Amino acid sequence: MTKKKRALIYAAIVACIIVVDQVVKILVKTNMHIGEDIPIIGNWCHLHFIENEGFAFGMAFGGAAGKIFLTLFRIFATGVIAWLIWKQLKGNGRTSLIASLALIFAGAIGNLIDSCFYGLIFNESFYNVSTMFPPEGGYAPFLQGKVVDMFYFPLVDFYWPEWIPIIGGKYFEFFSAIFNVADATITIGVIWLIIELAFLAPKAQKTAVEEKKSDAEVVENK
Repeated sequence: MTKKKRALIYAAIVACIIVVDQVVKILVKTNMHIGEDIPIIGNWCHLHFIENEGFAFGMAFGGAAGKIFLTLFRIFATGVIAWLIWKQLKGNGRTSLIASLALIFAGAIGNLIDSCFYGLIFNESFYNVSTMFPPEGGYAPFLQGKVVDMFYFPLVDFYWPEWIPIIGGKYFEFFSAIFNVADATITIGVIWLIIELAFLAPKAQKTAVEEKKSDAEVVENK
């Protein structure tokens, strides 16, 4: 497969992820208000609309200055990932490695769109459903938009027995994070990248070394 064809395949994958992520976010933003909850599968799979001020999975990063800094950092990090993908494509890097980077890149772009533009094109979603391009303008300046999150999977929840020290009687829920398609894509990409770097790449390198050594021995025997 040529480098150009490989690049087009990865570009198509990234584009598809971004489109799905944005379609889901826009549908939620224009059909639900913040805090609204819609059970999908029983009590363990919900659409629960929140807006994330900062990092993925609802972690915050304070103030307008912090929000701008975080968005600029995301832009820089996304640029670095794009450069790594380009470098791997140019050097005929491993498909597994490029795929993991492409997933991270797609998720980063998805959330970056929210951070950069959602404040400009949507009004607030508190107590009412938001609209796109409202006459009064958006809810925040450029680079200060909020990331839309909606997937909520409270798979297990219970109260710890009273006799357990410190946590006794406290409520526990797994999995309590609320996330979006981009967050999920980044998480899968990061896990895949760790597996690639820790296990697959060293194994492939060892195999390549052994094959090279074997070929050298065959040449010597001739």
